Amino acid sequence: MNAHSGNHVTNFTVPGLAASQADAIIGILEERMVATIDLQLTLKHVHWNVVGPNFISVHEMLDPQVDAVREMTDTVAERIASLGGVPLGTPGAVIERRSWQDYSLGKATVNEHLGALDIVYAGINSDHRAAIARLADLDPVSEDMLIGHLAQLEQFQWFVRAHLESAGGELPTADVHSERAAARAASKA
Repeated sequence: MNAHSGNHVTNFTVPGLAASQADAIIGILEERMVATIDLQLTLKHVHWNVVGPNFISVHEMLDPQVDAVREMTDTVAERIASLGGVPLGTPGAVIERRSWQDYSLGKATVNEHLGALDIVYAGINSDHRAAIARLADLDPVSEDMLIGHLAQLEQFQWFVRAHLESAGGELPTADVHSERAAARAASKA
């Protein structure tokens, strides 16, 4: 039984992995699946609620990110299933398993949302790096999958930061750790 979800229902996993290894991998991947489900919903929320100058460029920048993150989620869920787990992507399962609060901004300006998204991306990217490190000795296939995802996620964060960065290379969200504080800092930039 998968200690993380109780949803390891098959009696087999991929050849070359012990059931205990598969359980550990599934647990790590479930965390990333929940995070990417939450991220795609957050990005779409921002897409709908961003206002002000440069609205259209940010509005249009976010849809490809939503699509890419949705694809990442699907890839992770299918890896969980191939390892013998049951990927649970229902709203209740996501809320139950996440360790962070809902995105804190509603309708807000471009800079406010981008400042908050910088914090969101910093969190998901840091957690992806930690998951990659945990997978290094367990499963190179899952590790490689997350490395590819992280490359895209870091690029998306760069897109967000490029809107916020000053010509001198300063980022108003540097050393800020909450979405609301980042939104305030970015709105003043």
